[in-house]
Amino acid sequence: MKTILITGSSSGYGLETARHFLAKGWNVIATMRKPNADVLPRADHLRILPLDVTNEESIAAVITAAGPIDALANNAGIGVVGAFEATPMSHIRNVFNTNTFGVMAMCQAVIPQMRERRSGIIVNVTSSVTLAPFPLAAPYKASKQAIEGFTEALVDELAYFGIRTKLVEPGYAPTTRFTANSAISPMDLIPPAYQGFAEPIFREFGNPKMTTRETDVAEAVWAAVHENSDRLRFPAGEDAVALFNARFG
Repeated sequence: MKTILITGSSSGYGLETARHFLAKGWNVIATMRKPNADVLPRADHLRILPLDVTNEESIAAVITAAGPIDALANNAGIGVVGAFEATPMSHIRNVFNTNTFGVMAMCQAVIPQMRERRSGIIVNVTSSVTLAPFPLAAPYKASKQAIEGFTEALVDELAYFGIRTKLVEPGYAPTTRFTANSAISPMDLIPPAYQGFAEPIFREFGNPKMTTRETDVAEAVWAAVHENSDRLRFPAGEDAVALFNARFG
């Protein structure tokens, strides 16, 4: 059986992706900052390991414990909503440490073994915010946009060694706890001067016309892992697909 390592598997897209690959018979290494075995079904081909993608020692320990990895799904992330003016730089750095540098660190940790085997696939989960302007999400968008460019640059660099690189771009899922990992509430980042601008945006997010299901993302990751063509982007969810089509046609 092949093995996939998934970051950010305690909830949301990562959890559903772990469930999906387990159901398909893959060995799954589900990583979480705070391991919780209760969120996944018990299975002989499941391992739950602690991982903090911002900590190099934690990453090294997971890679050593995991053994050969056929696929890496970088899903762990921090959501942030608010006016850029009001967002502390310390918080922005935390967002980049997880969403950008954490992804890069995981890639750097797993590439050597894939290069030696001349096979493997890396799937970086970004966001549909990369497909269109999204006000009140500037740091988050920037952190995900950086991974889009990073992944594009890796495609040819790693293809030389037989490693495939893909992007999954989820839309907005009301069922996910988008800012759960954030240390700051969105309302703390909306100064009075921005309330008139922010209110209609928040109303729209409260009653969206199109959304993404967690299963949409799991299926997109599955499709990306099994895609052997040069296709790079896999929008996940009807809202993400609509944005993707509007941008790329």
